[in-house]
Amino acid sequence: MTTPTPINRRHLLQLLGGGAAATLVTGVTGCGGGGGSQLRLSHQWPESSGQEGDFRSQIAQRFADQVGRETNGEVEVRIYPNASLVGADEQYRAVAQGTIDMTLLPIAYAVGQHPAFAITDLPCLVKNHTQARNWQDAEIGARVESIFERNGSKILVWNWNSFCLGRKQGPPVVRPGDIRPGEVWRGGSPQMEAMLERTGASITSMPSSEVYSALQTGVVSALATSPASFRSYRLYEQTASYTSPTRNTLGFYFEPLLIGLEQYRRLPGEVQQAFDGAGSALQDFAYEASAEDDRVTERRVRQAGDTIATIDDAAFADWARLAPPVWDRFVGNIPNGRQLLELAQQVPQT
Repeated sequence: MTTPTPINRRHLLQLLGGGAAATLVTGVTGCGGGGGSQLRLSHQWPESSGQEGDFRSQIAQRFADQVGRETNGEVEVRIYPNASLVGADEQYRAVAQGTIDMTLLPIAYAVGQHPAFAITDLPCLVKNHTQARNWQDAEIGARVESIFERNGSKILVWNWNSFCLGRKQGPPVVRPGDIRPGEVWRGGSPQMEAMLERTGASITSMPSSEVYSALQTGVVSALATSPASFRSYRLYEQTASYTSPTRNTLGFYFEPLLIGLEQYRRLPGEVQQAFDGAGSALQDFAYEASAEDDRVTERRVRQAGDTIATIDDAAFADWARLAPPVWDRFVGNIPNGRQLLELAQQVPQT
């Protein structure tokens, strides 16, 4: 990777073709009175507080810091954590409409708008962190990037989060038969919800930022989410048991760092290079932090007193038998769905 040359203010303004008030994208305001420009990045997670913060929040902060260094502070990526600017499940739409410029979000929230995105969230399809990492350089990775660009966004950092399960009362869920008929679950994605429904569970949908209150008030009895969200939102304060993905996981949530494609195209070429370089520099961190987070969350939940279990190979096989009808529904909803599924199945696990 070629390191972008730092951009000074005069050069930036020449590239932008304007004076000190020039902006990079429509609706982005000048910052700090120094003639620089600002892009707005929204996400739903708590603001990062160093090494202990949510690693997805750290991705956003590290990206902003790197862009600031590469542009000598003339381009600011301003971060709005905790869904403080846009509702958690409205962030993709907000990027497409130009209300915000960037987001880091669970892409499951946008599947209703763009059904092809669901290829990244199908249960029991991505089986481990190595396989998730291998998507980026496989043909399915190129297809996914093309799907996102056709729908108005560009992936800057690939990020995956494994599935974990939590229960307000009772033992950990290891096999499908452990779910009580009618037990109310939050699934985290339409595809996971569909698989849980096949066990007899009832489903209610909400962003992960609302799950704590739902558990506290009895709106839901159990949930699927990512370990990072389980820990960041302190869901262990409301659960009695936890199913950790450290042995087998029922799937992955795709949670990339995105910029609106129109916003990206309006950036001068050298600023685009700075953005691309910042994303590339963060890629290893994103993959490694996600894998480590599975272990960190398990330790934290154990300290909180939850009963913890993992999914062994036999139990995973029971879950995997429930997944094909969910895959078939995806294939039936997407014109090239079968080809996408076959490409995804070709990605090596090691």
